[in-house]
Amino acid sequence: MGRVKTGGGWRAVLYTFKKAREAGGLWALWKAMRSKNACKTCAVGMGGQSGGMVNEAGHFPEVCKKSFQAMVADMQGAVKPTFFETYSVPQLRMFTPYQMEHSGRLVQPVVLEKGSQHYRPIDWADAMERIAKKLRATQPDQTFFYFSGRSSNEAGFLLQLFARLYGTNHVNNCSFYCHQASGVGLTSVIGSGAGTVKLDDMEHADMVFLLGGNPASNHPRLMRTLMMVRRRGGKVVSINPIIETGTVNFSVPSDPWALFFGAEIASTNVQPHVGGDLALLYGMMKRLLEMHRAQPRHAGSQQPGPQEADPIVDEEFLTQHCVGWSELAARLESLSWDEIVEKSGVSKPQIDDITAQYADSKRAIFAWTMGVTHQLHGAATVQAIAQLALMRRMVGKPGAGLQPIRGHSNIQGMGTVGVTPTLKKAIFDRLESHYGVKLPTTKGYDTLECLDAADEGAMRFALCLGGNLYGASPEASYAKRAMEKIDTVVYMSTSLNTGHAWGTGAEETIILPVLARDEEPEPSTQESMFSYIRLSDGGKPRHVGPRSEVEIIADLALRVLGDASSAGGTSPVDWREMSHTSTIREAIAKIVPGLEEIAAIDRTKKEFSIPGRAIDRPSFPTADGRAHLFVHDLPAVPEGMQLMTIRSEGQFNTVVYEEDDLYRNQTRRDIVLMHPDDIRQLGLTAGGTCRIASSVGEMRGQIVSAFDQIRPGNVAMYYPESNVLVPKAADPLSRTPAYKRIAVTVGSDADVVTLARPTPEVVGAGTPRDKMNACAG
Repeated sequence: MGRVKTGGGWRAVLYTFKKAREAGGLWALWKAMRSKNACKTCAVGMGGQSGGMVNEAGHFPEVCKKSFQAMVADMQGAVKPTFFETYSVPQLRMFTPYQMEHSGRLVQPVVLEKGSQHYRPIDWADAMERIAKKLRATQPDQTFFYFSGRSSNEAGFLLQLFARLYGTNHVNNCSFYCHQASGVGLTSVIGSGAGTVKLDDMEHADMVFLLGGNPASNHPRLMRTLMMVRRRGGKVVSINPIIETGTVNFSVPSDPWALFFGAEIASTNVQPHVGGDLALLYGMMKRLLEMHRAQPRHAGSQQPGPQEADPIVDEEFLTQHCVGWSELAARLESLSWDEIVEKSGVSKPQIDDITAQYADSKRAIFAWTMGVTHQLHGAATVQAIAQLALMRRMVGKPGAGLQPIRGHSNIQGMGTVGVTPTLKKAIFDRLESHYGVKLPTTKGYDTLECLDAADEGAMRFALCLGGNLYGASPEASYAKRAMEKIDTVVYMSTSLNTGHAWGTGAEETIILPVLARDEEPEPSTQESMFSYIRLSDGGKPRHVGPRSEVEIIADLALRVLGDASSAGGTSPVDWREMSHTSTIREAIAKIVPGLEEIAAIDRTKKEFSIPGRAIDRPSFPTADGRAHLFVHDLPAVPEGMQLMTIRSEGQFNTVVYEEDDLYRNQTRRDIVLMHPDDIRQLGLTAGGTCRIASSVGEMRGQIVSAFDQIRPGNVAMYYPESNVLVPKAADPLSRTPAYKRIAVTVGSDADVVTLARPTPEVVGAGTPRDKMNACAG
């Protein structure tokens, strides 16, 4: 097969037929995809009451490979009855993420007991009573609850309510491993952790900055939006150490012209150092200020008519509606260009060029992914993105703004309904008032703090609502060690993942099989990254055995806490009624500000945007109504080879659907992507093997893959397998681990000399965490 030069296209069309065969035929896949349920994958969102493959603007078909992959995975057959007899836990640990995912749907509870090497099936009553008995015997602060973003708002709200009434605030979600830096950074500047734009705003922007992202692989439906930006004469600036094939050109399958002839996406590509984004952003801010000082009003190429042009830097806006402009301006003036260029890895002429393009823009949107947030200075970088937008008043007016490109389809919804260690005051107060209770006020741990406590022997119980906590965690040996010290680990899952093999408890590990979103017996809701609430109808279960997440949580809460009508029950919540999603939505509407309309959504079928999220006026949801600007130190120039972990075109988060990575022209996952110049310099051979070491781990037998699209001095490896090399050092503001910019040494696999292990970077640039307003990502 020749080198792939465009994303999407006829390969994507043919892939659809391949997945249809796996799903039992084209008609079976079509019916599943067109059902009135929100898409199961990324947070761009589609589906709901308009039917599958339709976005909130009504466009059809909205198609992407990720949605097909997730749907077909849920349509696979059941795990064979003899599977757990055949494969021991040591054998399961030899399975790849791909093999675990394709072992079949889980259809019965299983338990792994101390001293056994095999999971064994148990009935639902036994499984639920084991879990309830452990919780009744455990101090609440010795438990934690971890949520993925694939579950519904109803399941998330119900489980966090149970956890807090049980007595713990150790409630966290997978955003701490992805976009928590976005939530913290945005909240500290503009008062809200969500994006400030709607889908329509992005399609009509005249400029989109895409920082640290590869949406062609991870958010494919966003490619049509970016195509429309270019088609309307706008620009897309991609800032990424890798020039990704899909952001160069993408053949959108739903657009005939693009399908046949392709569509150029990025108008400009910029390749900074891994982690050089913060210095680059300061360079752009400095250059804007220089341009403004030289010529305050800039008549760019897009300024129509003779009217007076907008100011390059809107100092009136910055003075009246922001706090800290004078300090930021002084910092920009004091920075030298030598420092900016050295620390960003981007030349001054290129910084000048993209800044001039930005100065011409009337409606710019800044969008970013985990290439930004997976840094020790991730939250500080998000602050700088917001500040660059504010300098030209690109926040606080229609058609421009800030948009973190989130992963899971409902990860933003999880934060909205209270799945955070610290509840927002309004939700905390309303919960206490509505149920007439006193909630715990003890400190709630974030995800890493929960694992740290487990590693110290202070955790006795963990429940994971979806996800793969082990697989997503940094420093794999640490994650395994920490979870092995927890007495009981409970997973609620649709299929197997590496966490079920490696993230096992000391006494017992229980896996509860759950229904997929489009199999739920009652409607549920999800929130997209554009703050749009969708209603999913659910549907008919594909297998006998799995249960609804809400039903399981309500049953567990009743067994542990009882209710007012049960003997000895003290809970003010009628858990039997809360096993119905409509009852939960009525509670959410009364407790969560902005979600009042959700109470009747199953009757009205009216999906909605959360009010107040899109900021189109110069007023911000901060205590004083003004945006707050920050000053940062710039991270030092990285020394030696730097590793960035990446996801392939064939995976979604920790789930691997396909072993190949089509758009990067790779056919396997045990590889190290390296620039040909680095391969020669290190004396390696393309196609040969190497070993790679970080401060916390080493991997041997990795295939050297020549990849001229990556900036020299950097290497890339696939997540989650490469988490063996990722230290658990985290951004001090957001507590997000630094999965990017990991110092490594690379050598021949044949060498017997031990590789030197680099000293890890443990402190990120930015504002002290205790001065920040934390917000769920």
